[in-house]
Amino acid sequence: MIDTHVNLHHEAFAEDLDAVLARAREAGVSQMVSICDRLDNFETVRALAHAHGLWCSAGAHPHHAKERPDLSPAELVALAQDPRVVAIGETGLDRHYGYSDIEDQIASFRAHIAAARETGLPVIVHTREADDLTASILEDESAKGAFGILLHCYTSGMDLLRRGLALGAFVSFSGIVTFRKAEDVREAARAVPLDRLVIETDCPYLTPMPHRGRRNEPAYLPHVLQFLSDMHGMEPAALEARTDANTRALFSRMTS
Repeated sequence: MIDTHVNLHHEAFAEDLDAVLARAREAGVSQMVSICDRLDNFETVRALAHAHGLWCSAGAHPHHAKERPDLSPAELVALAQDPRVVAIGETGLDRHYGYSDIEDQIASFRAHIAAARETGLPVIVHTREADDLTASILEDESAKGAFGILLHCYTSGMDLLRRGLALGAFVSFSGIVTFRKAEDVREAARAVPLDRLVIETDCPYLTPMPHRGRRNEPAYLPHVLQFLSDMHGMEPAALEARTDANTRALFSRMTS
């Protein structure tokens, strides 16, 4: 299994990262992508990737767009030269919290997309309460030239899903899909073609059932896989092979 979205630089893992990684590998999680959520964390994320045989991304979450309104694609392209970087982001739009002005978020989102286009690396997209605007920006930018897309930790509606899939996007699901009241997320997961489906933890948050309430970690990824396997009427090994192949197709720089 490949965990496509972990925040292993989070302070929640400061004291026991080695144990967390050991449990993940014992659970069959062979590869992990550690996500950069703000540019001043990149060196930490990159160092973790090199030290522990992980992969990582380069980018800034929309919450932090206000910190770098001058962010240029060239800066992200330069960071992405590191061979452990397999993606740009996470980036996108978040109108739920509004920590950054929406115009700053849009500018940052477009800068990330331009860097993804130039590097050939996929862009990891976060969106919350901004489905139509997110889809419109992805469509507008795709018209300028192709780039890979991961709609990560999907909790949005069917319209964004349809429009994203039309652009060739992959779609990832986290432990939310196991939550009792998350039928809308399950509806989306059923609608994603199996050759576009990806799984993730987004730890240290969104712990899947039956461990909800605990700190999330990559060792819990098999619960997401099992749940989706049951939902699709597949053997877990078959869905694992499919999602691993999808992840490697998306993150083409990733090696064994």
